[in-house]
Amino acid sequence: MAEVQEKPTQLSDVAELDEMPSQPGPVKIVKPVEHDHTFILNKSVLESILLDPKYVDKKVAFVSVAGAFRKGKSFLLNFFLRYLNWREQGEPDADWITSQEKLEGFSWRGGAERDTNGMLIWSRPFVLKDRNGEDIVVLLMDTQGAFDSLSTVKDCATIFALSTMLSSVQIYNISHNIQEDDLQHLQLFTEYGKLALEQNAGKPFQNLLFMVRDWSYPYDAEYGFQGGQRILEKSLATNPTQHKELRQLREQIKTSFESIQCFLMPHPGLKVARDQYFRGELNEIEEDFQANLKVLIPSLLDSNNLVVKTVNGLPITCRELLQYFKSYVDIFQGENMPEPKTMLQATAEANNLAAVASAKALYTRNMEEICGGDAAYLNTETLQAEHNRCLNDAVQLFKKTRKMGGTEFSIVFLERLDEDINEQYKHFVKVNNGKNLFKSMRTPAVLVFLMIADYVFQEFFQFIGLDSVAGIFTSIFTLVAVALCLWAYARYSGNARDVAAFVDQAVNWLWENCLRQFLLPASQVGLQFAANAASKKRN
Repeated sequence: MAEVQEKPTQLSDVAELDEMPSQPGPVKIVKPVEHDHTFILNKSVLESILLDPKYVDKKVAFVSVAGAFRKGKSFLLNFFLRYLNWREQGEPDADWITSQEKLEGFSWRGGAERDTNGMLIWSRPFVLKDRNGEDIVVLLMDTQGAFDSLSTVKDCATIFALSTMLSSVQIYNISHNIQEDDLQHLQLFTEYGKLALEQNAGKPFQNLLFMVRDWSYPYDAEYGFQGGQRILEKSLATNPTQHKELRQLREQIKTSFESIQCFLMPHPGLKVARDQYFRGELNEIEEDFQANLKVLIPSLLDSNNLVVKTVNGLPITCRELLQYFKSYVDIFQGENMPEPKTMLQATAEANNLAAVASAKALYTRNMEEICGGDAAYLNTETLQAEHNRCLNDAVQLFKKTRKMGGTEFSIVFLERLDEDINEQYKHFVKVNNGKNLFKSMRTPAVLVFLMIADYVFQEFFQFIGLDSVAGIFTSIFTLVAVALCLWAYARYSGNARDVAAFVDQAVNWLWENCLRQFLLPASQVGLQFAANAASKKRN
């Protein structure tokens, strides 16, 4: 529909719509907090409506309109209000469209700026009888338009998801035709809602109606449901030659709703679209538009067509709807919901992640050649130098790869690459150390050395008559021998792994803090002595 269709009315001039009006009117039940882009539930107002004794234990039909801003959602809802008022007054012979001269109800105005924000419902529910003669409470909800300059993707996704989760009939208000971006946005918003629901028996949402405004091709498909169904089937059709992404999008939408329909609505007229002084006079609205309203609205709100809100296939009452309102709003306020991404963000992220994967694969391939399974052992300094070289090659490959999102966006992924490679380096260090005979056999070698040293000291102190001191070394010898036997048993059998790990840790500590400082210098002195002796012999 044309973008100039909403004006404020006296009924909506209540202080910020946050309190119950003295006369029936719109009230804001979900309010945006603009400084941190969150939403809060106006519990007191919602409770005063849904817990009213006249409605509290009755089943509820909940009709909501959502879509892009400045597309006439509120303008359309006011005709729903007019029909419901006419139904309650019980005047079947009167024309419900002409029952009032001007269009009043939800706030609407001309211009390009957003008018509705948050989520609003009509303060007085309507009670209609369904086909079985049972009283059904009918609620109408207007929602903040998506994709304006003040809303984030999360704002839009939250409003649409909440609206879809709570309503029994979700009207998706779009312009001119069902376009690919309309389907992509619908998929994003409904998937966000499905994520909040986690597990749901059957399809998570009820009825979806594509409301195509300003349909300009009645020669291709006539106005109304029949033409709309042909356009819908063509838009959601899948075939084997279609790209996988396009097929998945359509299949996900189909599996999200119990029923999907489409209605083609004509343009309301140039007077409505372009005259800044238009105030809803019916004589200035095109007859085609009015005629199709007479088809559309009864098809949703007639006694035979009311869709009761259900959860997991069971109808709910106004009392239960209040609890779902509270629970759903709390879910979207929590930290467990991820930030939904725009298509550009998602594509840029995937593009950078692919660059990270390629760079990481280069590092892994180069390091496998240097110190992989078949390569010989490298000393620590050489391995570190090779790691730095391969890391630098991987970083250069990442930087050279053409990526979306800009330099600042890619910095996060460069840091991630560095972290992943350092984790991978730890793996190569372990593999390399496994090739070092002494490191792999350090525990038994140290334990055998301790046993030999204990035995020598034990014999020495016995020889000089200090049996009490020799007894200490005998006890140490026994303890070390037991530790060696337990370690060998655990390594051979795979049992008592905690014992083997404890022995390894103890030996490593002893090696690093005691034996290494003593044995390495001693071995160097021994090697030097042997070299000097060999030199003298040659001379």
